[in-house]
Formats: sequence, structure tokens, C-alpha cells
Amino acid sequence: MSADRYFDGSGIRTRYRLEGEGPNMVLVHGVSDQLEGWDKVVPYLEKNFRILRFDLRGHGSTDKPEGPYSLDDFAGDLAELTVGLGFERFHLAGFSLGGLIAQRFALDYPERVDHLMLLSTVAGRNEVERARVIERLQAVEKGDFNTHFESSIRRWYTDDFIARNPDLMASAGRSNSLDQASIRAAYRVLCTSDLIEELPHVQSPTLIITGEHDIGSNPRMAANMHKSIAGSSLEILPGQKHSILIEVPGTVAKLIQDFIAGQR
Repeated sequence: MSADRYFDGSGIRTRYRLEGEGPNMVLVHGVSDQLEGWDKVVPYLEKNFRILRFDLRGHGSTDKPEGPYSLDDFAGDLAELTVGLGFERFHLAGFSLGGLIAQRFALDYPERVDHLMLLSTVAGRNEVERARVIERLQAVEKGDFNTHFESSIRRWYTDDFIARNPDLMASAGRSNSLDQASIRAAYRVLCTSDLIEELPHVQSPTLIITGEHDIGSNPRMAANMHKSIAGSSLEILPGQKHSILIEVPGTVAKLIQDFIAGQR
């Protein structure tokens, strides 16, 4: 496994890893996670790509500045990190909150994104979905952080996966090692950001993937993204919920590699 490194940017110090050889690829994790969220996917991709993954601000071992945070903050961090490490142009994949960050980055820096992969992410929430996610945000901001995330396990993982991985499930919702103020700030960005109106301006070839039974990043939203981004590709994974990086990493990696190969 590649060793952790640190990049000192103008505003924050970021933990990152570089792995593999080939064309540049950047992987962006979701809220309350860290770069290890891609651990099961990277072994499939590092054979063909030079991969950069990192902890978002407020997560893992990256600095945790006081909030509030914005989508522009996260995209700006990504821009500074990649320029500093010589990743001038790259394939960009984002999961959940990482997918929102990837959308923002691709819109702001179109000349720097070769292929864009949006995994289990959101755009175009309807009124009911907006109300539901704001309710979850209020619960996170007012109540016990662990209780909220523990209650989310069945939204994230399939019943079969939960049954086969009791030890993982016992720790999946725990956030004792996280800075709760920072994660709340990041969670607010996830819950309140929506770029559906801007997505027709995305210029990069785009792949959209979500699970058939993902409630928060559902197939309806994925289809709307697909319609909004000209020439994009859409993949709905049968039977899957939100945590596709953990439950079906090989499938995700193959879809990404086949998409990039087919678009060259």
C-alpha cells in the first residue's frame, strides 16, 4: 500500500496517496469517510491508472478548519491539490458528496477533466426529497451524531450484505474518531447543494452510476443527470443501495475502465 503524504496548500494541509501507473485519475470520497473509502476499488484501477486519492477538508487527517464549508471550498481544495501535484488533466470520479464536488470541479475547470464519473450522487432533488434530506440534516445538527449514522445503515447497505458482515455493520455508523463539527459542516453541503440547472454545461464525457435501491441518490436523479449532460452514460446497478464502493467494487471499477476505454 502506498504511504500517506501531505500537501501544504494555501489554506489547509491535505493527506493524500499516489498509487499505480498510467493516465492520471483522481478519486473523491463521500461525507464522514476518508480516502480509505476507495480501498476496495483501487486494486482494480491502479493497474491502468496513476491514482490520487485524499482526505477532504474536515475529514481523516486533513486539516479541519471551522465551518461553514461550501461546494466551492471543496472544489477549490481539489484544484489546488491537483495543480500542486502536477495533475493538470485527469479522469475524475466522485462518490456521494465527492460526486457533487466532482460536478462543481468539472463545471469550473472543464479543460482539466478528461472523463467524469459520478457515483451514488445527487442532482435535481424534488420537493419531497429536499424535505427528507433537510430533516436528516436537522437531526445531525441537533442530535447525537452516531445515532443518526447508525440509523442510516439500512439505507446504505443491502440486507444480504448486512447479514454477511456483522462486524463491519457494528462499526459502520460509528464516528467517534471524527471531528463532528467538521462533518456536520460537510453534511450541510451535501444536503443543500444541487447543480442540476448547471449540468447541461458539463463538457467532459460523463458516466453516472447508482444503485437500483439507493434512496438518497436514486435512479430518478441519476436519469435526470443523464438527460442533462449531453452524451453521458447511465448505469443502474440491480439490487444495490448506496455503498457500491464497498459492496460491488469490481463492478464499479470495470464500468469506469470500460467507459474510459470506449471514449478514447
